[in-house]
Amino acid sequence: MIRKPTPLFFEQGPQAVILLHAYSGSSNDMRLLARRLQSENYTVLAPIFSGHATGDPADILRQGSPQQWWQDTQTAIANLRQRGYQQIAIFGLSLGGLFATRALMADPELQGGGTIASPVIFRGQTNVPAAFMQMAQAAYQSQGLSTDEQTKRLAWLKERLPAQLTAIQAFADTTATHLERVKQPVFIAQGDADQMIDPRSGQWLADAYPSEQIDFHEYAGAGHVLTVNAAHHALETDILAFLQTIFKNNEE
Repeated sequence: MIRKPTPLFFEQGPQAVILLHAYSGSSNDMRLLARRLQSENYTVLAPIFSGHATGDPADILRQGSPQQWWQDTQTAIANLRQRGYQQIAIFGLSLGGLFATRALMADPELQGGGTIASPVIFRGQTNVPAAFMQMAQAAYQSQGLSTDEQTKRLAWLKERLPAQLTAIQAFADTTATHLERVKQPVFIAQGDADQMIDPRSGQWLADAYPSEQIDFHEYAGAGHVLTVNAAHHALETDILAFLQTIFKNNEE
């Protein structure tokens, strides 16, 4: 029996970090980074977006939407504050980066944060639709569903996926047009061999902010999921350095 991913909450030091996962992912995308941050005395919360990690990819379309995931993001921030955390940073991988950016925009009390391989400024090509369908097919195969049942479910997904991706696109576009509302320091990570989104996405986003506001890192030869691929150690080190700069102003 494969264990379903669950939200991660590693309670450690007084400064907290929220990590938001990708579109067809789960908190598992964030486990390596979360453990590294925990080892450096940060408290880490990695929630699971509505509809994700249920075992049926169709739930992402049934239960999820940009509005719902934005609500999930706000809930994660509120949960940390209810536990007494005042110093909070927020980062997101791919889709999660849209919500991390929107959170920085909407909540000036967040200390900073940013994006990891996230198409906040969307141009060029995307392989998200194809990757989502591959992920769904693999999930249904692993569940031992009949070929007919798999075909039926995949057809249902294929019909409804474009509408959700269009809604995500609209959320990204609205976010991208108001980046001047983000006043906190911003971390941007991008792999130059990203095959899911245009590898120039990180640079486009960096160019949209004043240069003194951003900490931009490009990882040579790295693909999309920087939190688990060959770049993950370098990414963790860079995020830790960034956190030291944004939190140091508040240390007694």
